[in-house]
Amino acid sequence: MKRTNDGGQRRIVVISTGGTIASRWQGTGYAADASGDDVLATAPLPEGVTVEVVDLFNVNSSRMTSAHQLALLRTVQETFADPGVDGIVVTHGTDTLEETAFLLDLHHADSRPVVLTGAQRPFGTGDGDGPGNLYDALQVAATVRDLGVLVVFDGRVHAARGTVKTQTLAADAFSDPSAERLGRVGFSRVDIERQPERPAPLPLPAAARTADPGATGSAAAPLPRVDIITHHSDGDPFLLNAAVAAGARGIVLVATGAGNATPEIAEAVADAVAQGVLVAVTTRVPAGPLAEIYTGGGAVDLVASGALLTGTLRAGQARIALLATLLAEGTTGAGDPARSTALLRRLLEGPVRVEPALATGGSRSASAVAARA
Repeated sequence: MKRTNDGGQRRIVVISTGGTIASRWQGTGYAADASGDDVLATAPLPEGVTVEVVDLFNVNSSRMTSAHQLALLRTVQETFADPGVDGIVVTHGTDTLEETAFLLDLHHADSRPVVLTGAQRPFGTGDGDGPGNLYDALQVAATVRDLGVLVVFDGRVHAARGTVKTQTLAADAFSDPSAERLGRVGFSRVDIERQPERPAPLPLPAAARTADPGATGSAAAPLPRVDIITHHSDGDPFLLNAAVAAGARGIVLVATGAGNATPEIAEAVADAVAQGVLVAVTTRVPAGPLAEIYTGGGAVDLVASGALLTGTLRAGQARIALLATLLAEGTTGAGDPARSTALLRRLLEGPVRVEPALATGGSRSASAVAARA
């Protein structure tokens, strides 16, 4: 469906958080230090759009923490408390943009859009992609409604859910390997090609109200630890057990294939779940859903041990689903295990596309597995 600005004035708030789009040469490499006003000055404004800038923080996104993300979540919701705001654009580093976008989307109940964008080439470079991406993001934020949180990059519009960084350096940095793009933007128009599937939004967690990215040590509010463990040839339960010993309340197991590991790891998962740790299983494979096909430490055994399969969500966003679940139970994540499992199942559910060859073999989708768990 084609969507164009109706010609009315649109008030967009740009929240600047750093990243390559704000990075300048520091003598040995690039780092984020340009202000939001500096970044905005590089891009033309779409017709009828007025912009206000909020400099929230300025970090390379590889240094993003849950405290940063929760402070951003709070700022987004505070900004939308003003009914005169028509949309929000967040400028963000590309390294962890997919995680921040998904956290915002899981808590986004407003019809007005939040659009994340950034750049693959640094601020001020002659061939920089930041100004074009920012222009497109402003155009989308001024045009669409009821699509949740979006990622706009290189002329493409993506739903937050499922979108990951798929290119380290190329301009078309983001896609959903398991789904089509949401739409495209160009020549002052936005074409939306499908409606994103999203679970019912969560309320703002208590931790977001007090999150302070600058706090350290005892001054920092406690947040639940959620770790990512990758299976590989010669993989054993050592790191998974170490995560539990370190106090992890949630673990993402990045399995092989459609969700497979070893009998020893399945046993360690069962032990972790018995201690109240939430375990979600994703895969190293770029595209496709998880499915219960194999035993011998495969997804059949991991689900039997109490883990949930993540559908088409990959590790970074699966971790965010775990974090959001735990934060809904309080800052420490020490809530009722059954209630937490039910909530996590709901957040993980989404469009699952089982390959025909697997479907005829009696495999079950992640949603069906979750319903049985």
